[in-house]
Amino acid sequence: MFPVRQPWLCRALGCYDCCIRCIGAVPYPSLVATLLCYAGMALFCGCGHEALTQTEVLVETYFARNVQDYVVMASFIKYFQYVIYGLASFFFLYGILLLAEGFYATSAVKQTFGEFRSTQCGRCLSLTFIIVTYILAFIWLAVFAFTAIPVLFLFNMEQTCHDINILAETTPSINQHSWICMDARQYGLLPWNAMPGKSCGMTLASICKTSEFHHTYDLYVAAFAGAGITLLALFLYLAATAYNYAVLRFLGRKGIR
Repeated sequence: MFPVRQPWLCRALGCYDCCIRCIGAVPYPSLVATLLCYAGMALFCGCGHEALTQTEVLVETYFARNVQDYVVMASFIKYFQYVIYGLASFFFLYGILLLAEGFYATSAVKQTFGEFRSTQCGRCLSLTFIIVTYILAFIWLAVFAFTAIPVLFLFNMEQTCHDINILAETTPSINQHSWICMDARQYGLLPWNAMPGKSCGMTLASICKTSEFHHTYDLYVAAFAGAGITLLALFLYLAATAYNYAVLRFLGRKGIR
C-alpha cells in the first residue's frame, strides 16, 4: 500500500504477518478442551487416589472390626488406584493426539500453509477420533455417576450428624437419638454380614467432627468436580472433532486434496 524503504520495517511486518498466520492456525476449542481435560484428570486422579486411601482408614476404624469384612473393599481400592495411574497416562497422551489433530484440521481448513491439505487419511483419522471420543464420553459418564456415590454417602452422613447434634441440644436423653445411624453396608462398602457395619448416635456425631472425615469429604468432592470437568472436555473434543471432520469432508468435495 505504501513504499517501505527501511529494511527493519519490512522484517517487522513479515514477522507480524507470520505471527498472525500462526495465531490463526491455533485450534482454540481443542486447546481449551485439552486444558480442561488435564485439569479435570489432575483433580480426579490426585484427589481420588488420596480419598480412596482415607476411605479405607475410616471404614477400618469406625465401621468394621474384622479384617475379612473389608478385605474386598481394600482390594478394590488397591486395584482402582492402579487404574487411576493408567487413566492419567492415557488421557495425557490422548489429549496430545486430539490437540495435534486439531492443529492439522485447522491448518487444512484455513489453508494457512501451502503444504497442509485435506487428505483421505486425514478425514479417516478425524472420523476415528470422533468414534473413540464418543465411546470415552459414554464411559466417562458412568465414571462421573459412580464418583457421585461416595459424595452422596458422606453428604448424608454429615446431614445425619447435624440432625443428631440438634437432637442432642433439644433432648436430654441420649437414647432419644441413638437410633439414628449411617449404615455403610447399604452403599455397598461392606458386606451385609459385616459387624458392626454402621455407626449410630453420638458415636456417629464424633466421627463427623474428625479431620479425617472432612478431609475425605473434600477430596471426594474435588474428585467429583474433576470427573465433571473431564466429561465437559470430552464433549468439547467431540464437538471440535465433529466440526473439523465435517469441514474436511466439505473441502474434499470441493476438490481440495
